[in-house]
Amino acid sequence: MLSVTNAEAQTGDILEINKTIHSCAKAADQSNVEKLDMLLDDNYVIVMNRLFGSSEVSVMTKETYLGKIRTKEFGGDNRKIEIQGVMVNLNSASAKVVFIGEKMTFTSIILLIKNAEGQWKLVNETPMVT
Repeated sequence: MLSVTNAEAQTGDILEINKTIHSCAKAADQSNVEKLDMLLDDNYVIVMNRLFGSSEVSVMTKETYLGKIRTKEFGGDNRKIEIQGVMVNLNSASAKVVFIGEKMTFTSIILLIKNAEGQWKLVNETPMVT
């Protein structure tokens, strides 16, 4: 009985995680900084490992990312989202997501956390441009 309850809870979490990822992508595509701010944890960072020919690892904070959305340096695309897998571990989860846009296509490993109110929020994203 306990495993059935856990499976049902995990299925609900996976649906909410999928919804959160789609909502974040849509908000970025529409340059909706206010919506993104609500969907990203305050500790959100993007970890970029050797992107665009760089040999470095760079980290972008939530504040910097939202600023780039606000100035339209990032976002403004109409992306298709393919969630290729989600793993849930209690109040943490990871997802492998492919973003297919007109400007760029990339795959991200996304980490999410469920806050005390039961909302899933993105806390980390590691993109790889394909």
